[in-house]
Amino acid sequence: MGECGVSSRSGTLVEPVATLAEPEATPDGEAAELLPFLTRSARADTQAAAAQHALALTGSEPGRVLLARQAGLLRALAELAEAAAPVPARDAARALVNLAADPSLHEQLLAADPELPARLLGRALDPQWPWADEAAAALANLSREPTPCAALMGTLAAAAPGSGLERLVCALCTSGYNARAPLHYLGPLLSNLSQQPAARAFLLDPDGCVIQRLLPLTQYSDSSLRRGGVVGTLRNCCFEHRHHEWLLGPGVDILPFLLLPLAGPEDFSEEEMERLPVDLQYLPPDKQREPDADIRKMLIEAIMLLTATAPGRQQVRNQGAYLILRELHTWEPEPDVQLACEKLIQVLIGDEPECGMGNLLEVQVPEDVEQQLQQLDRQEQEQLEQQQQGLAGESRGKRPAAT
Repeated sequence: MGECGVSSRSGTLVEPVATLAEPEATPDGEAAELLPFLTRSARADTQAAAAQHALALTGSEPGRVLLARQAGLLRALAELAEAAAPVPARDAARALVNLAADPSLHEQLLAADPELPARLLGRALDPQWPWADEAAAALANLSREPTPCAALMGTLAAAAPGSGLERLVCALCTSGYNARAPLHYLGPLLSNLSQQPAARAFLLDPDGCVIQRLLPLTQYSDSSLRRGGVVGTLRNCCFEHRHHEWLLGPGVDILPFLLLPLAGPEDFSEEEMERLPVDLQYLPPDKQREPDADIRKMLIEAIMLLTATAPGRQQVRNQGAYLILRELHTWEPEPDVQLACEKLIQVLIGDEPECGMGNLLEVQVPEDVEQQLQQLDRQEQEQLEQQQQGLAGESRGKRPAAT
């Protein structure tokens, strides 16, 4: 059923912060001349102008590549991003967001300043820092790739008790943690980190009560970034099949939190209503489904992972998941999400796998069969793209009726 890994690399969860208009790229020598003006000892006005110019350069790929060749400039931006001067610190932090949005530059960023993840983390989790959201966005961008993600996880693991992942989750789950920064980017950051086994071990510790704190955020209406990041985190945690019984049991009861965003205002019969968890019964007539198609798909994928074992499938069936998915399949406008929903429904209503395939996450697929399945997936994706293009063409071709 695939390897664990929901990151924000799709681009729907993390976007670079908007920058100034793109200037013409300057030669390396001219770029290097910025360095003296970016140091903390520089005059405030020249420092602000230099930071603004560096930010403008990051608005284009040539500008980002140009800056990435200057290790001294990268270090200066990293140091300036945590300086007390407000405007230069803001622009330096935003420049780092844009640089980190380019995966090809991650190696240069970390080589120039190996302490960059720790610097950014300290500022992102500082409840008084006004540019904490920029720091969190830069970390979310950096953590999309395995190497910087592992480096950041190492920083978190080395932190004092209560200062690492625990503090990150606290900041994510606490409304108003930083009065001057919404910190929505902590959602995709945690999603990326949850690709690491150590992060999942922390999140799934039965004694830590961490995963339970995240569950209400699947309904967080103020930000799809935060909501999607949490759903991605939950999906990654569902790869740990050893915890499925606990996740589905009364200690966590994860399934209603995954199903509720997929539910609409349908009026089920009394018999069907009794099969649903209490939180899914008698929903109001104005109940809206999750508006983001990518998040809907991740919710479906998380439930699919929970059906990897026979006990998991039975628990998902017993909680009436089929009823919610049946209505979702009828309503779903996105072909790829509808297909994911259809596959999950087939698992729930189909025959049980043959003996020896009790855990679908541990089934060894022969190489030739895997290649055939990959080919089918590619064909399926091509058909979906053609279908979407056809729908777009029909929409463009429509004309108002004559009156």
